[in-house]
Amino acid sequence: MLSSLRAAWPDARIDWLVQQEFTEVVASHPALDSVVSFPRSRLRGAWRSPSRALRGVRWASGLRKHGWDLVLDCQGLARSALFTRCTGARRRIGFADAREFGWIHYTTRVRTSVTHAVDRMMSLVDDLGIPRVMDMDLHASDDAIDWWSSLPDRPAEGYAVFAPRSRWPSKEWPAKRWVELAHRSGDLGLQDLVFVGSPAESSSIESLASEIMSDPSASSLRVHVLAGKTTVGQLMAVIRGSRVVVASDSAALHMAVGFRRPMVALFGPTDPEEVGPYGCLDSVLRDPSATGHGHDYRSGAGPAPSMLSLGVDEVFGALSSRLGVGA
Repeated sequence: MLSSLRAAWPDARIDWLVQQEFTEVVASHPALDSVVSFPRSRLRGAWRSPSRALRGVRWASGLRKHGWDLVLDCQGLARSALFTRCTGARRRIGFADAREFGWIHYTTRVRTSVTHAVDRMMSLVDDLGIPRVMDMDLHASDDAIDWWSSLPDRPAEGYAVFAPRSRWPSKEWPAKRWVELAHRSGDLGLQDLVFVGSPAESSSIESLASEIMSDPSASSLRVHVLAGKTTVGQLMAVIRGSRVVVASDSAALHMAVGFRRPMVALFGPTDPEEVGPYGCLDSVLRDPSATGHGHDYRSGAGPAPSMLSLGVDEVFGALSSRLGVGA
């Protein structure tokens, strides 16, 4: 969407309101003028804290000072829709079916029947009557790239990124299968494996790495655990330089799209037709009998049956195919 807006209006000031923790994802994009940071963590629980509520009101009221003429709500929730109203923009565009009655805050409500999240967002561009520019590229900051290139014990070129965890256990592939896949990766010329994840996932990923390296057959492997040790921007730099990314439905997977990295995407309870790696659905592995969409994945009970149905041989075969190596 950003690239489309910039191509249509090269002299416009274009800003992006994004959750504070994720500003690095878009801050270095050449088509963007500036980022407006939403301090969600500092405002969480405002409904039960008068001081936080007041802080939130002051922040939202400050959106009007930017003087935007046009605001597009790509998320379609009550909160994001309310922010569009707070901007005071004359034209506020969003989805006609925005959840939680968010649509009441728009001046223009776009109806769309397309499935994938990217195509839904691009329908807002279509309503503006400007051409689509399907540029999915991400841009890591110079600081993040420099951090990665100068990191002690940095893996050798040609490393693979593995993202074994997810916020929701239902989307995860069993740990034992990650261990087996790692052991077999050397057959494909992958000697350096970089495991990534959030701070909350670091302990379990450290345990996974220890299990991989405890097997004598893994003596030729070098496992690097960066879970909980990178910012979002630094994670982008890591994925930018990778040879391949293997991940479930997670941020790492979609970053691989933005840096045009080969990938193996493991899907189960979420539908890749809705939220899969855009333009790369041929890299998705999902059991044909798998079902699920929307928020069906929000379960803490462990891997969904559809994730359990993905075997190591299947994933290894897909990995060898992405690398162009005969399995």
